[in-house]
Amino acid sequence: MKAAIVLGILLGVSVLANLRHVIPGVTVRAKSGRQARARLEEAIFENNHSKNKIAILDVAGIITSEAWDRSGNNLVDLISDQLRLAGEDDAVKAVVVRVDSPGGEVLASDDIYRAIADFQKHDKKPVVASMGGLAASGGYYVSAPCQWIVANELTITGSIGVIMHSYNYRGLLNKVGVRPEVFKSGKFKDMLSGEKSEEEILPEEKQMVQALIDETFDRFKKVVAEGRENAREQNGAEGRKLADNWADYADGRVLSGKQAYELGFVDELGNFDTAVERARELARIHDANLVQYQRPFDLGNLFRLFGETESRAVKIDLGVQLPRLQVGRLYFLSPTVLH
Repeated sequence: MKAAIVLGILLGVSVLANLRHVIPGVTVRAKSGRQARARLEEAIFENNHSKNKIAILDVAGIITSEAWDRSGNNLVDLISDQLRLAGEDDAVKAVVVRVDSPGGEVLASDDIYRAIADFQKHDKKPVVASMGGLAASGGYYVSAPCQWIVANELTITGSIGVIMHSYNYRGLLNKVGVRPEVFKSGKFKDMLSGEKSEEEILPEEKQMVQALIDETFDRFKKVVAEGRENAREQNGAEGRKLADNWADYADGRVLSGKQAYELGFVDELGNFDTAVERARELARIHDANLVQYQRPFDLGNLFRLFGETESRAVKIDLGVQLPRLQVGRLYFLSPTVLH
């Protein structure tokens, strides 16, 4: 009986929530008629009774292209869809990206970087990065293309570098008497295998992996240099210029927001309100409503959850979010999350 009452209440909430979709102007649609990959609704974050809007986007946690639900939605698609909707709404004059991330996958970070850079180039609307407590490695990578970057003095940022992580467990296998049998088409087909003994790891393997790391690292430094130079051209004397020796600090070390400001990695010290004020100035508007694009509540997802028959893993919340580093995948990650 209680379960029926709960489901009835949830059904009522779902009906009321979905009724908003038939009201013109509530559900955000592309001008081209194509819906965003994840259905999004505009929600008021702060109502200042203005005809202008500033869109607030969040890049939080590990930056990854992994789907977070059974519909295949992921962070990269969400950011891209939110930027597209902000670009197609003439009332949106600027975007503030709140970054609170230790970084993540190289490709996912680069996809978000390109989405922000393309948005500014094609839609001619400024994007301001508002760094939270942590905006390191990939978190800085996605901030680099923004026209203006704001960080708190105590923000942990920097960590400019690339890492590929793996484990070698051959010693453990030897102890328990297990010897792998490998059949391969070429001598490098089992690169990065954790089963190989030290003498089986060819020098060429390490050289090839390091070359890949170096190439990706060069890309990171190019993104930083070009992003800061473009911002400098747009902001003029108001923005910060990269220090001449900035590359000396692109060695994986973390920086405080104050240190990053002194080196020219960020333009201004402050908080989220500072970033919003700067967005208004760059957009040349006096006031604006702050809006977000959110996924509406969908009771169907709850029913799908009840209908699942496969076994579920039990997860223990330790109060921290740890990345699942995959062998052979490159990451822009802060060293603070690797231990």
